[in-house]
Amino acid sequence: MKILLHICCAPCSIVPLQTLRAEGHEVTGFFFNHNIHPYQEYRRRLDTVREYARSTDLDCIIRDEYRLEEFLASVAREPEKRCSYCYASRLEVAARTAAEEGFDAFTSSLLYSRYQRHDEIRQTGERLAEQHGIAFHYDDYRRGWQDGIRISKELGLYRQQYCGCIYSEKERYWKP
Repeated sequence: MKILLHICCAPCSIVPLQTLRAEGHEVTGFFFNHNIHPYQEYRRRLDTVREYARSTDLDCIIRDEYRLEEFLASVAREPEKRCSYCYASRLEVAARTAAEEGFDAFTSSLLYSRYQRHDEIRQTGERLAEQHGIAFHYDDYRRGWQDGIRISKELGLYRQQYCGCIYSEKERYWKP
């Protein structure tokens, strides 16, 4: 299959990319992560995805959009629901792009992280796949967690210390 792989960050894309390629799929990366803040963090993750894509001969579609105001307007009233917004908003764009560009399916490197709500990502992906008339390729990439960490360190990739949004940054560093 031709699969569009939504990439949240380079380290999280290692295992999904390797797995999909090993299964014989033709993979194109897709970067759209308007939720990552602050801007310097967003840039660093985008630059690292570009670097990793070059090193692995991965074609990528990049949606270089930093939408701080939109993100905050969407989650400020209920920050505890921000992950649902982030999953849905990013996977929506991935599903639409995959359908418009003639891919057979889409998936996400979010399915690699032990820190993400795996069942919610799967349900959101399947719902959006149905809406856009395209398949959502599900796999539990968490089984490769340690391999992904090891490889990202060996490659010297930037490894972020929090999920991506300003709220997760606060949770990571602010200790009252």
